[in-house]
Amino acid sequence: MSVNHYENFPVGSLVLPRRLRKPVHAVYAFARTADDIADEGEVADAVRLCRLEELQKELDTVSRGETPKSALMQRLQREAVRPFAMPLQPFYDLLDAFKQDVVKKRYQDFGELVDYCRKSANPVGRMMLHLYGETDSRSIAQSDGICTALQLINFWQDVALDWQKGRVYLPQEDLQKFGVTEAQIGEGRVDFAFQRLMAYECDKAHKMLKAGSPLGKTLKGRTGLELRMIILGGQRIVHKLEENKYDVFRARPKLGAKDWWQIVRRAVLKK
Repeated sequence: MSVNHYENFPVGSLVLPRRLRKPVHAVYAFARTADDIADEGEVADAVRLCRLEELQKELDTVSRGETPKSALMQRLQREAVRPFAMPLQPFYDLLDAFKQDVVKKRYQDFGELVDYCRKSANPVGRMMLHLYGETDSRSIAQSDGICTALQLINFWQDVALDWQKGRVYLPQEDLQKFGVTEAQIGEGRVDFAFQRLMAYECDKAHKMLKAGSPLGKTLKGRTGLELRMIILGGQRIVHKLEENKYDVFRARPKLGAKDWWQIVRRAVLKK
């Protein structure tokens, strides 16, 4: 399964141990629902924020140990929070990120963007680590690096799609540095300046992904295999962007059957 801004997180695959599939699916359903509220359809921003607030109130109910009203949150409480004693802060962080998506359409610099990823992507990894029983500081730091990198890679895949939604995740500071304008993004014009900008952003994301990649070998069994597949998938997207000369306007890079065959093979062999 995949979600919009979590496309590079193939959560809940059959590679996961059976005991973790239900809680992972429940977490996915929460993230997917909140993401849809913030991003899908033709709805006023005020309505989106109101619906996200309603979801947060349901989360508050769970935090008090009471039974929430919605089937979505009852499932999350029943299949993930209670049996695994999951901390709720990552869920609150996700909601904060989705609210931010509604009201914030530009990011001044890379640090500001990474701070957004801290709330929008890193909680996913931290939830998974909790379910895996790996909560040491080193594993958390590596997971944060992987998740932030995957979120960034997803942004660079979706420059054209995000533009259509009125969003630009490429930092304004970097646009100025490389001489790329928003008008150029709107035109879908790929020149040397745009290619240099995208190569610069992709290189930073790739280095972050590589720095966190030892976690894929630290985690044992199916969980380690799942994470290695995720990491290799992110790396492959970066390679596809490079191969396509960063023209995300005419062909959005995505993983096909051949890519997944290579990814599974390398993940099994731990290459």
